[in-house]
Amino acid sequence: MARALYIHWPFCLAKCPYCDFNSHVRDQVDHALWQEGLLADMRHEHAVAGGEPLDSIFFGGGTPSLMPPALVARLLQEAAALWGFAPGIEITLEGNPSSVEAANYAALAAAGVNRVSLGLQALDDDTLRFLGRLHDAQEGLKALEVAQQHFQRVSFDLIYARPGQTLASWRRELERALSFGTGHLSLYQLTIEPGTRFETMVRKGDFTPLDEDACADMFALTRAMTSAAGLPAYEISNHARLGEESRHNLTYWRYQDYCGIGPGAHGRRSGVATVRHRKPENWLGSLERARHGIAEERVLGAAEQASEAMLMGLRLREGVDLGEMASRFGMAEAQLCNAAKARFYEQQGFVWRQGSRLGVTEQGMVLLDTLLGNSFPSNWSKADAR
Repeated sequence: MARALYIHWPFCLAKCPYCDFNSHVRDQVDHALWQEGLLADMRHEHAVAGGEPLDSIFFGGGTPSLMPPALVARLLQEAAALWGFAPGIEITLEGNPSSVEAANYAALAAAGVNRVSLGLQALDDDTLRFLGRLHDAQEGLKALEVAQQHFQRVSFDLIYARPGQTLASWRRELERALSFGTGHLSLYQLTIEPGTRFETMVRKGDFTPLDEDACADMFALTRAMTSAAGLPAYEISNHARLGEESRHNLTYWRYQDYCGIGPGAHGRRSGVATVRHRKPENWLGSLERARHGIAEERVLGAAEQASEAMLMGLRLREGVDLGEMASRFGMAEAQLCNAAKARFYEQQGFVWRQGSRLGVTEQGMVLLDTLLGNSFPSNWSKADAR
């Protein structure tokens, strides 16, 4: 049963050139209309999925920090009334580190948000302009300071392996990032995603992405520095102090059930995959017609579930338990993992095996990061695992 809830807020002030998330720019947003829509979508999920008290709620986007705190409070109130909250529930909200949004942090904390993930993305103004960000470095760091005053747990994102970036400059930037004392960092290699403005710019020759060897060197440096600082990688791109891992994102990576509401949100519940309408107007129209925003609801076969679970689980430092997974999906371990190939990759230093548990080594993670980047199963939204 689902013990996690994802709420997607699709609106941004501008579309970043690297972003392929389901985000939209609108001149005006009718917050009252959106409140009723999200409440209706939430009630539908509870009616069909039920579930135990929630362990985690994640407001993703888009830019959820643009939501009025009163709207966030109302959604949390409804979720508590429907499911109930487990003791120590993690309630995360993603945000841009602007002064306007930072002004809402106190009210968001009062509403129940206890963890924020800030999209700093870089610590210098030139890079922020290249990435299309609306904040500058000083504004971003001030927002981080305000967040640390109001929330129990704070994480922030940085993008590295940028065009022209050197290993030495990334070392300096990461040293500075680690000095701020947050318990969690999300550190992503720049990926040129299809359909983004960056893809067009690369095709036109406006800039050249960093080569794979340089990216691999930065990846290895990132893992070494974060580990030495007490924030080891627990997933390809995510680093945390012990106990400060993102509980919500672990739900995805461990392939546990969760409900997803809002435009473009995906869900997994009792072997059924759900996906909401991506375009905000289409999602609203579906709510008018059907009182939910679901565009597709599909039963997943055991083999497909197992494939997704393997792909997600091998991103984690803890790896996957093949015995548990075989029991869960009614399959033999041999159907999940080719033993001969696993031995070969173990001899190459890419994977490790301890009993029924299989995982990827540090050396293998470098290769996995190059091959997968921030990719997920084709019928998942990337916003499902940030």
